[in-house]
Amino acid sequence: MARALQLAARGAFTTRPNPMVGCVIAQGGETVGEGWHQRAGEPHAEVFALRAAGERVRGATAYVTLEPCGLHGRTPPCVDALIAAGVARVVVASEDVFQKNGGALERLRAAGIDVRMGLMREAARELNRGFFARIERDRPWLRVKLAMSLDGRTALANGDSKWITGEESRQDVQRWRARSGAILTGLGTVLADDPRLTLRLDDGEVAAPLWRVLLDRNLRTPAGANVLDGSAPTLVLHGDHAVPDARFAAVECVALASDEAGIDLEAALRLLAARGINEVQVEAGAKLSGALLAKGLVDEVLVYVAPVLLGEAARPLFAGLDVGTMAQRRHLDLIESTRIGDDLRLQLRPRASG
Repeated sequence: MARALQLAARGAFTTRPNPMVGCVIAQGGETVGEGWHQRAGEPHAEVFALRAAGERVRGATAYVTLEPCGLHGRTPPCVDALIAAGVARVVVASEDVFQKNGGALERLRAAGIDVRMGLMREAARELNRGFFARIERDRPWLRVKLAMSLDGRTALANGDSKWITGEESRQDVQRWRARSGAILTGLGTVLADDPRLTLRLDDGEVAAPLWRVLLDRNLRTPAGANVLDGSAPTLVLHGDHAVPDARFAAVECVALASDEAGIDLEAALRLLAARGINEVQVEAGAKLSGALLAKGLVDEVLVYVAPVLLGEAARPLFAGLDVGTMAQRRHLDLIESTRIGDDLRLQLRPRASG
């Protein structure tokens, strides 16, 4: 199963909106076939593994990182292929709520196949945390990416932030973008930096263009802004009182409920989930990042810490958290720390209340 998870991870940039899935077929202690889901709309992991195993599949055990599909989508159900191949046992890491009406496990058992569930379940769910977030709670996994100085600042007082971190960190960010379905930003970042928010990778294949999502309540994005250039699929979410004009001809605009504080953030995330986006990477300023964190919508924080100092007048990581006492402080759990060039990348997750 550990090998199947390794194989599944190879699809990190190419399977969305589908989950990453790996499969290993073994006879005793010998691997006779393996495969992974390589691209949405193409054969699933089980099919590749069965092809590789050939005649040696009969009586074998199939280790699969996710419940085999029982529904007929763009490809036939994998459960039918497993039954026809004559496997004796199927070991599954994690269930798949999306397959609740497919009856895959019941069909395997009805065919006389021994089914075991739950081996390395947590690792399997971690790998596909975006997919599970979308399917089970109706919103994507939300990751806030930030770069900061040693004194906790993300930009100078005038908004200048190019560049706090080194080239290695900026290239690492591209790989996190590549596993995301969308980059989310706010008007303030567009006005300050005019970012392109496109994917730039030297290697690796990406399944589909990355969505750019801009929150612009009053449609104040200036003509000629890079995010409106049509070079990538772009969604502008605005208040229902605003009317798009010719500036927005190359992008898609959707009205959402809003108030003086801004767009309804939960509604925005539900909209993205409905469009099949599993993971969203937020690349925005302190105001939007703070608003998302305050509403409990942030699942992960990715912070690149550079060995520089910007001074007390520079801008903080998050704004509007309203922490007045130590008892109100926000706890984050450190998941991983990795040196990237001269910088340190911290992967953190907000601690559940209580």
